[in-house]
Amino acid sequence: MTAAQPQATHSVSGQSYDVTESVETLYRDGIVGLKGAFSREWAEQMREDMMTAFWEAIQRPGGAVGRGPRRWYVEIHPQDFRGFVDLVTHPWVTAICETVLGPKYEIVEVGFDTPFQGAKNQPWHRDFPSPPESYEQRRITSLAFNLTGVDVTQDMGPFEVAPGTQWDDGREWKYEMFPPQDIWPRFAERGVRKYPQMGDISCRSALTIHRGTMHPSPIARPVMVLGVDAPGAGHAALHDLMVTQDYYDALPQSVRDHLVCRVVDKLIPVTQKHDIEGLVMGTE
Repeated sequence: MTAAQPQATHSVSGQSYDVTESVETLYRDGIVGLKGAFSREWAEQMREDMMTAFWEAIQRPGGAVGRGPRRWYVEIHPQDFRGFVDLVTHPWVTAICETVLGPKYEIVEVGFDTPFQGAKNQPWHRDFPSPPESYEQRRITSLAFNLTGVDVTQDMGPFEVAPGTQWDDGREWKYEMFPPQDIWPRFAERGVRKYPQMGDISCRSALTIHRGTMHPSPIARPVMVLGVDAPGAGHAALHDLMVTQDYYDALPQSVRDHLVCRVVDKLIPVTQKHDIEGLVMGTE
């Protein structure tokens, strides 16, 4: 691991965590979590914001992108999410970003995935092609923080991840993101299903091979996604975050320093740019 590591142990909501240990786990497994980072009441408000945004987005062209049968991704603007500032100033989040991505990390994406009853297993995939910094130098240049809007159970299509696969080259894969089916058993053998509870945070390399699984439950499972880049990673071009001037002016300086966005007079609903071709069909 090449990133400098702070040695302090911090406490949030009465729980202690070691940033060094979290970063070591992230580099080893490609994913790490923090239990109980927020209250259940905070998470419930987040779920309300996600579902409100979903029902608005699904009614306009390009507002919600299919990620398989009965599964959608919706991108939103920061001020559509009442907990945005709480999330991006959470000390565990900022410590992970600074340690892994550097002090000039960039907040480039706010959105959420929502599988509903009938969602199928996705193909194993990563979120975008691996850069040379990752497959050659084993550096993480982009992070995805996830927060569940419900307590996840087995029938809610839990997220499944193959630890350690963030370093796979992948340049020979379809779109450099979708490994061929003949090596899927390798990921299935490593696969770990995650069952987060409301208020938990996970952080992963977007290159770690993962998939959403079958969702027979009638309860939707919305998951907030915060995308953060190292300078030069380039994913801001896939997104178009906007905030109004009054909202921008009210943000803490520590947030303005990292938020890559346009300041506008009036918000324009997001038309999704990052359409991951191949996820529009379930696999099983």
